[in-house]
Amino acid sequence: MSSSENARPATTAQPDQSVRAELTALRDSIDNIDAAVVHMLAERFKCTQRVGRLKADHNLPPADPAREARQIARLRELAKDAKLDPAFAEKLLNFIIAEVIRHHEQMAGNGRQQNS
Repeated sequence: MSSSENARPATTAQPDQSVRAELTALRDSIDNIDAAVVHMLAERFKCTQRVGRLKADHNLPPADPAREARQIARLRELAKDAKLDPAFAEKLLNFIIAEVIRHHEQMAGNGRQQNS
């Protein structure tokens, strides 16, 4: 028997109504969660923009490695408690932190240009 003969045939059967209904409900929940995540990130970035403005106005460095390390450790613990992969949570936070620092660097650059 060849490996292609052992492969499962593609099924074209449609799931029954209850499976389709459950799939739709789950996808609706996912869509709602995605919307909430976007709104929460928007709120977070509003706060970090204010932090960036404060730092720029007072000539503070855009990055704070000690705080970032504390935040990563804190988020990893939260992820463990929530049964979420801590490495994934750290990657996500590192991505967010990099974007925040980029914004803060832009603000610091704009502040220096205005003060010149």
